[in-house]
Amino acid sequence: MMTSILDPVEATAEELAAAYHERWECEGLIDEMNTHQRGPARVLRSKSPDMVRQEIWAFLLTHYGIRRLMCRAADEIGEDPDRLSFMRSLRVIRRHVTAQADFSP
Repeated sequence: MMTSILDPVEATAEELAAAYHERWECEGLIDEMNTHQRGPARVLRSKSPDMVRQEIWAFLLTHYGIRRLMCRAADEIGEDPDRLSFMRSLRVIRRHVTAQADFSP
C-alpha cells in the first residue's frame, strides 16, 4: 500500500490498513453498479445532460434499495450484511419484479 502521509504520527499502520479496506469496499460498490446492476458494456441511453443525471440517480437509488433490502434480510437472520451476495440478491429481486420498465427515457 502506498500513501502520501510521510509522518507516522499522522496515521498509524492500523488506520492505514483500515482505510485500505474501506477503499476496496468502495471499489466493490462501483463494480456492483457498473458491471452487475447495469450490465457489462451497457451505456447510458439518455441523450440530454438532464436525462443522463436522472438515469445515474436511478442507478444509485436502485443500488441503495437493493443494499437496504440486503441489510434488512441480514438483520432478520442475525448475519453481517457484507456476508450476503449482491449478485444473488439482485437475481432474486429481478425474479420478483414482474413488470420491469425497459424504455428509453
